[in-house]
Amino acid sequence: MFTGLIDTVGTIDALRRSGGGARLAVSVQWPDREIPEEGDSIAVNGACLTAVDPSVNGFAADLSPETLQRTLLGKLGSGLAVNLERSLKLGDRIGGHIVQGHVDTAVQLLSVRSDGGFQTWRLSLPADQKQEVALKGSVALDGVSLTVAGLGADWFEVALIPATLEATTLGALRAGTKLHLETDVLAKYVAQRLGGRGPSALEEMFGGGNA
Repeated sequence: MFTGLIDTVGTIDALRRSGGGARLAVSVQWPDREIPEEGDSIAVNGACLTAVDPSVNGFAADLSPETLQRTLLGKLGSGLAVNLERSLKLGDRIGGHIVQGHVDTAVQLLSVRSDGGFQTWRLSLPADQKQEVALKGSVALDGVSLTVAGLGADWFEVALIPATLEATTLGALRAGTKLHLETDVLAKYVAQRLGGRGPSALEEMFGGGNA
């Protein structure tokens, strides 16, 4: 389990295909954290992967055919930056929201509005995820925990503060980019329980006012 608060940004060294899967190699210097152990979970742009051959300089991770199909990891090239988060330990503080590291889909960044050091993003919202996204609810974009600031028929918006833009890969992204979306696991269960009553019911439960 993760929180959507990024530990650091790493760099892709290589992506090597093997059969239907692939192996990803990542360079990273963990800030004030111990080196991952073999088998530890690490979220790479929000996708939970298992560390292989970890060292002081980085780690590798195997990508299954399912991971390659559902995520954008198979499109990563050498030198690209990625958001990294170590999995929670029992007793750790949860500063973002509960993130599983299970990517639901890829969404497109439709527009970026800047206001000083702040940005507001509008992103596409696939029909399959619409019931799971509520105004003032939480989403993870490329592993970063964010709050839904606006919601339309086929789009949603998030507001980004300077600290988030500087500490993650998000500050370098532009309109047209695709990102991983993971909706809130609590919203998933609520949406299933509601049985198709739609996002308006979710907004009522999560507090869909203007506060």
